[in-house]
Amino acid sequence: METLWFVLVLAMLIMYVLLDGFDLGAGTIHLWAAKTDDERRTVLRAIGPVWDGNEVWLIAAGGTLFFAFPVLYAVSFSGFYLPLMIVLWLLMLRGVAIELRSHIPHPMWASFWDVVFFLGSSLLALFFGTALGNIMRGVPIGPNGYFFVALWTDFSPLSPRPGVLDWYTVLIGLLGVSTMVMHGANYLAVKTLGDLHGRSRRIARGAWGVTILLTALATLATFYVRPTLWSNFLAHPAGFLLPLVAIAGLVLMGMGSFRENDRWAFGGSCAYIAGMMTSAAFTAYPNVLLATDPARNLSVYAAATSHYGMSVGLVWWILGMVLAALYFITIYRMFRGKVSA
Repeated sequence: METLWFVLVLAMLIMYVLLDGFDLGAGTIHLWAAKTDDERRTVLRAIGPVWDGNEVWLIAAGGTLFFAFPVLYAVSFSGFYLPLMIVLWLLMLRGVAIELRSHIPHPMWASFWDVVFFLGSSLLALFFGTALGNIMRGVPIGPNGYFFVALWTDFSPLSPRPGVLDWYTVLIGLLGVSTMVMHGANYLAVKTLGDLHGRSRRIARGAWGVTILLTALATLATFYVRPTLWSNFLAHPAGFLLPLVAIAGLVLMGMGSFRENDRWAFGGSCAYIAGMMTSAAFTAYPNVLLATDPARNLSVYAAATSHYGMSVGLVWWILGMVLAALYFITIYRMFRGKVSA
């Protein structure tokens, strides 16, 4: 049952990154992809009907963590409280920027909220990538089961007291930004026409090349920082299929981009994200939080709630997911197709 809930939480996080990821990417590139006010309004129309619904997956994943893995929830937020507060502010500012931009018809007002939208989106992509880097590197869990991480220390991931930011976590953060840019540009290419469509395609191609480079560097850096992460692949060779999904996604994205098939390109970036996230989870399992001292790794079994609670919760989770699936199928069908200002 613990493993099942591990998979379910992972699935919700993947759904969040796939769906809200293109919102973050669109916000990150909209100052460059969209040159005129009409084009920037078109970007907001492309994500407007779905962006707030997409964020529900993050709320659902957080709620499920609190319910299924309360120990993980407590331990994680003991050390990541400041980054969590920053993420919440960025989420709020991004939403406020989307909603308030059109309330006053003045270029300065619109430009101000455009910059806020850009900063909120790009910094969220950076912070989420950095958070993943911290999880993969490990955190200094103490004897009492909690930890504190400064924003930075000596910028080394191998330090006994690492900070939130070091060269490894920053590298993963940059990979997160390039991935969201690629994903968001592919989405805008699917949803838009004209010059905005052409610029989105060009940005997607550039981000695709950067993402390939950063993926190679991040993979080498991950196994340098945590060489024990190889063990699951060696013990279960079928796990190599997961990074192959990510590689296949990059290939499909490249084929779709250069053949001007935007749906292929967007599908490729989706496959890449899913392959990378499942690969990361596979390397860490059965741990849900890695420690700098491997003896203090937090496993799914130590972090989970009671078996009875997970069994009852599964029934309600299935009901909730059915309703969520119906909502998302309906909303995406209603607003399918190209958009304009």
